Amino acid sequence: MQILQQVFGYPRFRGLQADIVAGAIAGDDALVLMPTGGGKSLCYQIPAIARRSNGQGLTIVVSPLIALMHDQVRALQEVGVAADCLHSALDYAQVQAVQSRAWRGETTLLYAAPERITTAHFLDFLDHLAQKGQLALFAIDEAHCVSQWGHDFRPEYRQLALLHQRYPQVPRMALTATADAITREDIIERLQLQQAQVYVSSFDRPNICYQVVEKADPRKQLLRFIEDEHPDEAGIVYCQSRKKVEETAEWLLQQGINALPYHAGLPADVRQRHQDRFLREEGLVMTATIAFGMGIDKPDVRFVAHLDMPKNIEGYYQETGRAGRDGQAADAWMTYGLADVVNQRRMIDDPQSQASEAYRQVMRAKLDALLAMAETTDCRRVRLLAYFGEDSSPCGNCDNCLNPPQTWDATQASLMFLSCIYRVQQKSDMHFGAGHLIDILRGKPTDKVLQYDHQNLSTFGIGEKWTQQEWGAVVRQLVARDAIVADAQAFNTLRLGPAAKNLLAGQEHIHLRLSERAERKGSGRMRRIAKTTPANRMHVDALDMSARNRLDALKAWRREVAQQNQLPAYVVFNDATLIAIAAQNPSGLGALSQISGVGQKKLDAYGSELLKVCGSVS
Repeated sequence: MQILQQVFGYPRFRGLQADIVAGAIAGDDALVLMPTGGGKSLCYQIPAIARRSNGQGLTIVVSPLIALMHDQVRALQEVGVAADCLHSALDYAQVQAVQSRAWRGETTLLYAAPERITTAHFLDFLDHLAQKGQLALFAIDEAHCVSQWGHDFRPEYRQLALLHQRYPQVPRMALTATADAITREDIIERLQLQQAQVYVSSFDRPNICYQVVEKADPRKQLLRFIEDEHPDEAGIVYCQSRKKVEETAEWLLQQGINALPYHAGLPADVRQRHQDRFLREEGLVMTATIAFGMGIDKPDVRFVAHLDMPKNIEGYYQETGRAGRDGQAADAWMTYGLADVVNQRRMIDDPQSQASEAYRQVMRAKLDALLAMAETTDCRRVRLLAYFGEDSSPCGNCDNCLNPPQTWDATQASLMFLSCIYRVQQKSDMHFGAGHLIDILRGKPTDKVLQYDHQNLSTFGIGEKWTQQEWGAVVRQLVARDAIVADAQAFNTLRLGPAAKNLLAGQEHIHLRLSERAERKGSGRMRRIAKTTPANRMHVDALDMSARNRLDALKAWRREVAQQNQLPAYVVFNDATLIAIAAQNPSGLGALSQISGVGQKKLDAYGSELLKVCGSVS
């Protein structure tokens, strides 16, 4: 508690943090599942400081990305904790200097990538520390990377089991924000954590408002969303392909949005420059593939948007969790359509893939969970949390709760579509895409319909009362339910799936949202409740005019300090702390020290300046 308050400036532990920290200090192994922004880092950072002060030595933190290491190290150094990192961008002399500081006992936490930790040279280094009794803790961050069932599998993580085999006396902590039951079991088995205490926090991020929009014109829908709800605010836009990332960034720039691209195909120096700008500048939008974001600590990302549907619900949860880490209101916005569903199904069922059928089945189930969340007409958060085994009640902070959708009985239309597939295949022994089948059902005598004589089918024109959008929603739902299968060998063609039989037999009913609602959801500010977490954090909308003026002055001061020290602004102070300072307008250092996020080192370094800035605003 003393470390929490004096070093990090937080008044109390949150959720399971106190139990996890106590166990680690006592030397117990742990598997920690805690949502992004829930305070995972403190769970190993505080034990590392405590065990170092007790003479138990160095904590090794396994971290998969250089950017994540740098962020963590800089933030720790800002609060007075001796931290270092080893990565491929360092030259030989720098590596030697880092290891020498650790060897001399000057370092509390040392961050390194898994592929470095398992090298013979690094293991020799650990052997020498172990012989001196100077290995305090192994913290394995992003532990879901060890599992083939996880959304970000990295084979090198599996070699980390040798840490337990080689140094059985050193406690280990594996941490992740995203793991369903099968992934948790795999982490425990692969890392030999059978004796570890498992801590599962709530997966709920109540400050995030979840929205899903049916694709119409996705770029324009995205632009309306940013302009209406997040002008001049930081956000991440995820796209499936590198080409789309670059095209989207360029288009947003043309529309006056400050945007940059990021994907693994860009030169390393460009990626680093873009990432640094995103971390240090305010109001910048990053368009990216999933190569961007793991472990990004930027707390003031106000929205995460998906222009393409992720591969599974864990990927969706992990990516959307990068919004609102500071506990302030944020949005998770996604637009998706039939092509997204078909493409994801095709990738899983691709006959060229070497994946086993067991693996495909698990991936289908994960995709199905995401489809169910996207198609649901009830609370999205309830569906999302249920996937992770957590019961909840309607949240009041997703699009379905805030603007309940109208629904229609799509059972008859579904039967018509399945019958149309059957009739077409019966007549010509060929498969066709959704567009052609919908033309048949709507009675449109296109050249293709006439070419194959499909105007004479019994299903021609029987679905003319439904719009193209409504038919698209029907097809999406049928693909999601396995009643229709996208043929992996013939792009965008459809055939009857295993679940079609029950539907054709009249054993199921399907209710869908009215699709014209998509346009309304894609534009205009949503009515929402500004939820924050934890409860003691104040929302910026609650500030009066004087406090807002103080906040503007504090942000300007922070920007200048960050630039002078070449730090991201949030490493100096995050938004939540500045908002609290602006609201409380502390009269002296004693009052300032009571504000969450103001630890002793930052009080000594910045306290007088903060009071001066507040005092300068009338």
